[in-house]
Amino acid sequence: MITIAALRDAIAAPAPGAARDAQRHLDTLTKPPGSLGRLEELATRLAALTGAPPHVTQPVIFTFAADHGVAAEGVSAYPPSVTAQMVENFLRGGAAVNVLARDCGARVVVADFGVANPIGGLSEIGGALVRCPLGAGTANMTRGPAMSRAQAEAAIEAGARLVMDAIDGGADLVATGDMGIGNTTAASAITAAVTGAAAEDVTGRGTGVDDEGWRRKVDAVRRALAVNRPDRDDGLDVLAKVGGFERFDPALNVAAVIVNRVGGDTHARWVSEAIRAACRAVPVGAIPRDDAWWAMPERHLGLLTAADGVLAGERLVRMAATVERAVDLERLLSLASLLSWGAPTWPPTPPNARRGPAKPGGASMRPP
Repeated sequence: MITIAALRDAIAAPAPGAARDAQRHLDTLTKPPGSLGRLEELATRLAALTGAPPHVTQPVIFTFAADHGVAAEGVSAYPPSVTAQMVENFLRGGAAVNVLARDCGARVVVADFGVANPIGGLSEIGGALVRCPLGAGTANMTRGPAMSRAQAEAAIEAGARLVMDAIDGGADLVATGDMGIGNTTAASAITAAVTGAAAEDVTGRGTGVDDEGWRRKVDAVRRALAVNRPDRDDGLDVLAKVGGFERFDPALNVAAVIVNRVGGDTHARWVSEAIRAACRAVPVGAIPRDDAWWAMPERHLGLLTAADGVLAGERLVRMAATVERAVDLERLLSLASLLSWGAPTWPPTPPNARRGPAKPGGASMRPP
């Protein structure tokens, strides 16, 4: 039986000397010692953590879906029914994550942890949906806890079982993502709870709400924190009171590239600090707002592609130049070398993966 205690107790440091042995092997290769720079450091850490040479052949991407009761407070530009619609899109292979997964040979696993509305057309869609619902969405966190502590534990343990099964089936890289209308309100509440920051400083526009919608969202976060008073030193308490069934572990280490859609440098710094404090992220850049050429659709749910008519011609060139200037690409691509020993980390890019702009018409995450 998988329990949180067992998962915690199973975390161990790499074998003594593992990194030294990996580096010694690299130094025997026909190249100047250390000539591959951070690539060598990354390979050394991965070899130490896994006990084998880095090699990714069966990556799996989990997309966890669940609804949030706080959506009743008018915090999103879309109704809760869009969660089910997006699940259908994932299963059809039409979402951005599907395009990226196909490009690097990853398998996408879609799991229902608590979608409130019926997910239709499964027999016609043909995609496999993993069902492990903990309820028809969480409760409205502005009126009380989003879920019980037992439900929070069950959510973590259910996710762990899915990952364990994937690993037993041969998966050698696991990535996670979540989908659920209202999820950025829960994320803002978690961020505020952990950092102690004011709700308005860590709450964004999510799916593209207008000023009135943003004020409702900030108010919902404030009320949720006031009603529940989550204990910032108890991650499970924070998850249960203001989180969601599909939320990933806030202790995961991730990299962040911030696209600043709201304000200037001050706002970008607030967002950067909030992300770092909430999930130990390593911000590697902030792309400034530029209405003259960025013109990001206000209600877009996902990645931009050429099909949106936004990134084309001169705009695409200017965006690429902005990314080169504002983002520490070397740090982004070698983020695993920034993490502490024994911490969760990301293996290197699979050898058949390619980096670059999304293909025209490749994906859309707008609801039907």
